[in-house]
Amino acid sequence: MKNLVVITVILVFAINVSFAGDIKGKVKAKGAKHSGNAVIYIDEIPEKKFDPPKNHLLMDQKNLVFIPHVLPIVAGTTVDFLNSDDVLHNVFSPDGCAEKFNLGSWPKGQTRSYKFKNKGCTPVLLCNVHPEMEAYVVTLQNPYFAVSEKDGSYTIKNVPAGKFTMNIWHEKLKGSSQEVTVPESGDVVVDFEIKR
Repeated sequence: MKNLVVITVILVFAINVSFAGDIKGKVKAKGAKHSGNAVIYIDEIPEKKFDPPKNHLLMDQKNLVFIPHVLPIVAGTTVDFLNSDDVLHNVFSPDGCAEKFNLGSWPKGQTRSYKFKNKGCTPVLLCNVHPEMEAYVVTLQNPYFAVSEKDGSYTIKNVPAGKFTMNIWHEKLKGSSQEVTVPESGDVVVDFEIKR
């Protein structure tokens, strides 16, 4: 009887396990210096709710640059903004979907935080002290996303098996969505072209 219970538990576990594959590909950017900083993502996974990470994500301000330049997140994620420079920095966004927040200014070594609540919001982040500084947060429904490297390569790991719509976001260029079927194991290749 004990063996039967163990076998039943194993079978139930096996039925509930979601198999996964990786989505890989290249982004070809026409009209940009390189093919990096594009966000490739699965648009929506229906009937599933994805909680934001418990730990805050980090965007640094170093050498008068936001690092990273583009940060994709799951809606509800809190981002900490660290000042690593010897000068004061500020973070604000004029975009309504991010409540036109302004975190004020703060010195080196300190952080200020903001929670990005609205799915589909891609606010620009600016610094009142240094107008040349600019970055973006891309707020998504699920954690199946990647940011392309300068050569255009990207990998989205451990995507559940199924049929999905993939999209691409870039701060200046546009691309078309694509349908993808992820098998229970193995990689899928999906390439994108983005242009003005």
